[in-house]
Amino acid sequence: MNIRKIISTGLFALVLIAPLAQAEIYELRTYTAHDGKLDDLLARFENHTTDIFERHGMRNIAYWVPQDYPQSENTLIYIIAHQDRETATANWEAFRNDPVWLQAREESRRNGALVEGVVSIFMEATAWSSML
Repeated sequence: MNIRKIISTGLFALVLIAPLAQAEIYELRTYTAHDGKLDDLLARFENHTTDIFERHGMRNIAYWVPQDYPQSENTLIYIIAHQDRETATANWEAFRNDPVWLQAREESRRNGALVEGVVSIFMEATAWSSML
């Protein structure tokens, strides 16, 4: 492998992992939707929430829906990144008071609340994590 290829490959890898390395903490969140409301919750995230997160310093990492019943019927799992815990608190405060979020939440709840419960776990990547 010539030096140019090694450098370009290394730079490409750095571009891929640099955004992951910037965040010091990750937040794993699990939402349980009310019966029949998962599709509405997913639409709210896709159409509104993820963009508002980014505006308030929360980086979207990944979103999942479980494959197995019964969680496949009512569960959204995702990871977002924050600079640190103090910043996470400020990010969430700004998000909760964002007028665009308040309007999107209100509109999505016209036929009833979407979320029954939320579990949040803050995490830090291990040194051997494949993300780093």
